[in-house]
Parts: sequence; C-alpha cells; structure tokens
Amino acid sequence: MVNTYLFYLAFSISLTVWVGHTLHKNGRPFLVHAFDGNAVLADSINNLLLVGFYLVNFGFVCMALRSRYVDTMQEVVELLSVKIGLVLFVLGGMHFFNMRMLHKLGRKANARLGSPSPLAPKPLGPQPAHATFRGAA
Repeated sequence: MVNTYLFYLAFSISLTVWVGHTLHKNGRPFLVHAFDGNAVLADSINNLLLVGFYLVNFGFVCMALRSRYVDTMQEVVELLSVKIGLVLFVLGGMHFFNMRMLHKLGRKANARLGSPSPLAPKPLGPQPAHATFRGAA
C-alpha cells in the first residue's frame, strides 16, 4: 500500500509541476499584453498565479491521499486511476479558470487601448468607400 501512495504522490506532484511550469512559461505573453506591455507587473502576477496554482493542486493531492485498503493489483490500478483522474480534472479546471481570467484581462486591455481583438475577422480584399446598389429606384 505504501508503494501505491508513493507512486500516486510522485506522479501527481510531477504532473502538477509540469503543468504549472508550462502554464507559467506560455502564459507570460498573454499577461504582458493584458497589462499593456508592463513586463514587470506581468511577471509578478504570473509568479503569484503559479504559487496559487501549486497551493490549490498540492492541497487537493494531499486531501485525496487517504483511501481504503486494497488487496489486489486490480484494486491498486483502479484506486490510482480514480485518484490520478481527479488530479487531472483539477488541473484542467485550474487551466480553464486561468485562461478565462487571462481572456478577461486581455479584453479589458483592448478596450482601454481601443485596439481590436486579435481574433476579430479581417475583411477580404479592398473595401469600397461606400456601397452602391443598382436596380429599381
């Protein structure tokens, strides 16, 4: 049983650190944009988000550590799959929560700057100054 706990902890902690590092590294450009190019503020917020991410996820991993006693290898695999699945759901939920917050910050920055959304569709080809319609008058 101790081996099951150790495997769960090692896998969950490794996965949490990898996801946290990936989000920290790849989220920086979004934060810099959201904070009008203020890299110092964006880096500070990014570090605080990473700490909060680790605290929530490691807390969940620790709370989910307790379980019933298992006798067979099948029960070990089933127990680990449920526990690791829950960790993956929490990591995914945290990721989507962070992406939602970054999206909101980016929209506020665009509104302040008056710049269009980077995802806004661009018109194809040259646009006429005014539209003229032919037909019945």
